[in-house]
Amino acid sequence: VTTKLGDEVNTMTVAWGFLGIEWNKLIVNALIRESRHTHGMLGGSGEFSLNVPLYYREQQEDSAVGKIMGYCGTKSGRDTDKFADMGLTPVPGDKIAAPGILEAPLTLECKVLYRQDQDLQAIPADLLERFYPPVAGSPSGAERDFHTMYFGEVVGAYILEK
Repeated sequence: VTTKLGDEVNTMTVAWGFLGIEWNKLIVNALIRESRHTHGMLGGSGEFSLNVPLYYREQQEDSAVGKIMGYCGTKSGRDTDKFADMGLTPVPGDKIAAPGILEAPLTLECKVLYRQDQDLQAIPADLLERFYPPVAGSPSGAERDFHTMYFGEVVGAYILEK
């Protein structure tokens, strides 16, 4: 998921997402934790691009794409410029400000139509404890880093070519 807010561009690897039809529109759902830099940028911009490598075999951990995905999924855009660090090539979007990424050429341009925070009361206790442990150092020790589901309408789709 790539976002742009003002002059800042950030990308992050997401593992939770869906593609389908909702409200008679092609929708991408991306789940982003509240603590992520991308979460704040999405709140300000209201749009994102979804950038997908073309070949699964390239996603192995020791491949170039695997290294990019691993890095972008573990480093924060608050602390570093992931595009510069990984040599990523931003390509201006056609219908949104967020760019595509040449190294992950399948690009879906999305505008956020709706967002939904997780309902903590609806998450079974065993899953809550396993996937949402209390945040260390939080004032009460009970805060947890939940996800927000973004519903993005796909307003553009293409494959970038080198």
